[in-house]
Amino acid sequence: MIIVTGAVRARPETAAALEALCLAHAARSRTEPGCLAHAVHRDCADPLRFFFYEEWADADALAAHFKVPESRAFVRAARTLGETDGARIHAATPVPAPA
Repeated sequence: MIIVTGAVRARPETAAALEALCLAHAARSRTEPGCLAHAVHRDCADPLRFFFYEEWADADALAAHFKVPESRAFVRAARTLGETDGARIHAATPVPAPA
């Protein structure tokens, strides 16, 4: 499994537009093959910061996601509405919770 995290911080005047853009992107991404989870959360300590958490079945699914024209358009639009901190990509292996 691949886990992706990232964030974008809006300006006060772009927060509503960025929120709508992020929600639409997450909803669309969840329909892609190999997407296990794709969510955006507003930071409680900084309401202008939107945090992304994604889970993908494998690197091929994530690579396909990055090639989707709508994903590329999302990144371009998000950069016009705020400042991104870049994505962090991690390979993960699920483990059982301790008893």
